[in-house]
Amino acid sequence: MSTAEAQLGLTERTSRGIVEVLAGRNKNWSSKLLFAGPAVVASIAYMDPGNFATNIQAGAKYGYSLLWVVLAANIIAMLFQALSAKLGIVTNRNLAELSREHFPVAVVYGMWGVSEIAAMATDLAEFLGGAIGLSLLFHIPLLPGMIVTGIVTYAILTGQKQGYRPLELIIGGLIAAVALSYVIELLIVHVDWPAAMKGTFVPQLSGPGALSVAVGILGATVMPHAIYLHSGLTQHRTRARNHTERFKLVRFSNVEVLIALTVAGLVNMAMVIMASGAFHAGHPEVAEIETAYHSLTPLLGSAAACVFLVSLLASGVSSSVVGTMAGQMIMQGFTGTRIPVGIRRLVTMAPAFLVVALGVNATDALIYSQVVLSFALPVPMIALVILTSRRDVMGAFANRGWVACAAILGTVVILALNAVLLLQTFGVSIPGL
Repeated sequence: MSTAEAQLGLTERTSRGIVEVLAGRNKNWSSKLLFAGPAVVASIAYMDPGNFATNIQAGAKYGYSLLWVVLAANIIAMLFQALSAKLGIVTNRNLAELSREHFPVAVVYGMWGVSEIAAMATDLAEFLGGAIGLSLLFHIPLLPGMIVTGIVTYAILTGQKQGYRPLELIIGGLIAAVALSYVIELLIVHVDWPAAMKGTFVPQLSGPGALSVAVGILGATVMPHAIYLHSGLTQHRTRARNHTERFKLVRFSNVEVLIALTVAGLVNMAMVIMASGAFHAGHPEVAEIETAYHSLTPLLGSAAACVFLVSLLASGVSSSVVGTMAGQMIMQGFTGTRIPVGIRRLVTMAPAFLVVALGVNATDALIYSQVVLSFALPVPMIALVILTSRRDVMGAFANRGWVACAAILGTVVILALNAVLLLQTFGVSIPGL
């Protein structure tokens, strides 16, 4: 490496390296790592504190029986994150910007409103997760914990001034901490692996409340803000100069999505498996993060409880950073106005502070936030399917028939689950459930 290259920042070196690979001048296997980043950042949305809450409840109350929901949600997530990334790569625009340009004004305002509610629900989950972790670790009240989480989040976000690469590496490191924590947890807890395999591949709903937990898992896994965000992370990262380079970028992106979301899916499954192995047999009533932490110490030892807290803190901080990035992108895309990160941070923080100030149970708030996200989810999903299927937007990269059908099917599944949950909420009996 020359002196001039050594003086370049991480982002500049990464961008130059990507150009070399796309031009065919660098064919080393390690050069493929230069393309890693957008899907890694987006994947933290699939391991946020909302996942902790819903997965603990699912594992403790229903054992391994809802693992199939995690698997199904992850497969749907892979498809939609890949489509979102492709949209940004091909058009150099993000989903919110393209929605504003191609849909009627009334539809755009409706999408923006729903998306803002989803962003606030997302921030509620992420802030509460970080605050709960700090509260349990340092024995401080939730409100100061949320303030500390906000300060740390803002500090990490300032890394954006140095380019995209430092922030990608920070988020990647925090994801690694979450994943490693659950590897350790699975080594500590006793797991009935045959039952876990059955729960993963045999769909079942064991009890009247299982459906609402399943929809909560879906809302915690496939995230509206992640669908918006991924298109923005890829839109300016590397500009393809021709069709061949654009095709290479889409191919590399698909591989990264597959790997990053496979890791996220395995972490989610590990959360359910850990909760099932630790609580289902003797403590099925465990449904709160705080209770889970306090129960882990006598059941599995203080090491298991500490590892659990480390993963929760890493998840809360990293997902809060990503949530702010997504919220800023959504607001700017729909309004066409640049929003300072500080203002964006205050807008989405407000509901979280209000919930704590009103004394609402933190884990209940996490669960409800995931259900809200599930109802908001069809909005970006439908918009993404429409835009990525249009040749006037995507050109030769418009969805093929089977891809469009799979995306439509995924959207219909979520709409159907939401409809069933609404009917159950209003006391309408549904045969077979």
